[in-house]
Amino acid sequence: MQLFIILAIVATLAPSISAVEFNVGDGTGWTINFDYQSWAQGKEFHVGDKLVFKYPNGAHNVLKVNGTGFQQCVAPLDSVPLTTGNDVITLATPGRKWYICGVGQHCEVGNQKLFINVLEQVSSPSSSPSPSPTEKPSPSPSSATMSSATRFGFVVVIMGVLGVFLA
Repeated sequence: MQLFIILAIVATLAPSISAVEFNVGDGTGWTINFDYQSWAQGKEFHVGDKLVFKYPNGAHNVLKVNGTGFQQCVAPLDSVPLTTGNDVITLATPGRKWYICGVGQHCEVGNQKLFINVLEQVSSPSSSPSPSPTEKPSPSPSSATMSSATRFGFVVVIMGVLGVFLA
């Protein structure tokens, strides 16, 4: 029975262990005159990860667009902007994703737009291959709130503590 409880906890936490929360623009947040493509360069975004767009409420918004909308800074007519100033988008599917600010000319003139490529969900840390010498480093701690390795270690510690109490 105790093993079943531990396995249930692990199964519940497993999808979130490898997920990373990215603060778009790091400390700068979501604003005009910032190079979001440079910010995204070298980062790996995976299904299950989250993008957090932080900005003063009412100053900006976030619109998901397609490639053409990204280039032309135009959102589809039926798109609903995110406007809280702390907008969280969970990356649910792999592929290209485009986001723009629809306020004024923030996208056109202020270059307030982000393009990323989302990869498949990360497998467990124990089965991931070793990085090759040419691979870029993982996101820095300033760009992601907690690395997947740190989360995995945290869950292992919790499981160990639970195992002691349940034994």
